[in-house]
Amino acid sequence: MDKRFILQGNEAVALGAVKAGLTFFAGYPITPASEILHKLVEYPQVKALQMEDEIASVNACVGAALAGAKAMTATSGPGFSLMQEGIGLAHMVQAPMVVVNVQRVGPATGMPTFGAQGDILQCRYGSHGDYFPIVFYPNSVSELYRYTMEAMNAAEESLSPVILLSDGCLGHLYETAELEDVPLRSRALKPLGHGTRHFTALTHSGNYPKATSPEAHQELIVSRSKKTAEVARRYTFYEYLPAKGASTLLIAFGAVSRAAYHFKRSLSIFRPIRIFPMLDALKEIAAPYKKIIVMEMNAGQYTLLVEAMLHRPVGFVPLLGGAVALSYIEERIKKCLSESF
Repeated sequence: MDKRFILQGNEAVALGAVKAGLTFFAGYPITPASEILHKLVEYPQVKALQMEDEIASVNACVGAALAGAKAMTATSGPGFSLMQEGIGLAHMVQAPMVVVNVQRVGPATGMPTFGAQGDILQCRYGSHGDYFPIVFYPNSVSELYRYTMEAMNAAEESLSPVILLSDGCLGHLYETAELEDVPLRSRALKPLGHGTRHFTALTHSGNYPKATSPEAHQELIVSRSKKTAEVARRYTFYEYLPAKGASTLLIAFGAVSRAAYHFKRSLSIFRPIRIFPMLDALKEIAAPYKKIIVMEMNAGQYTLLVEAMLHRPVGFVPLLGGAVALSYIEERIKKCLSESF
């Protein structure tokens, strides 16, 4: 069977989710993510619901996941902001689900039809309290298909909401895609049955609330941290393209990494696919380079984290307002190379 298709990025997410066994989707239409909902309604095996808003969508997915469904929602920008409390709830009750965020220019309504990467920090720290999300960010239509399946698998293994980042550029991109399947994880949670299980958003031990016990909370957070780290190690995805004789490493991800390939003969390229937890491999890869430059479609969100991780200053190429122009990128890279840091 031919697995090469001309496909849109958002459609690839939908197809990957179906292939991974998705049975429940709840979402609210929002540019540039709406095509995921539009595509999923075509599949009778998926209970696809258009909800009244994004808050209802994420909470419906939490309930569906705990009831035994493989659940997913998809949104962008303002919708992702509205989902943060529900994402925190999903971490607390260990609900395996996938949240797709097709990023656009913000804050607020911003530029709905332009891609951006302004939700990097929000996908890691958007909800309150301590939690440890696994986050993937592909850079092609083929990868959107694959990493939707990987996200579903990681959610099942970690018993947590896993975030799949995309952006308006990738979500609306049409290209020839090779759809390669990955081995799938079985359903992590069995249906609820007749009241034999209890879930609480309070700090708890087992099924019992421990909302006044600092010891129970510490045990809970340490346990979740270890669990996420253990699962994440099985999803250590990145791309490293060393250039012969290069003294500079350029870090880019998502749609922007496609522009970074233009410089791969003179600069080494590192593309994190697992955005969070941050990849330990970056420390070893970055060590021999005289300069590190991060390029992203925001005002420097991942750049701050790279600096903190590597304990060294890095150069930065900001791409704002949804514009990706090679001439501008080349100019900014030259500026970084001429500076001392």
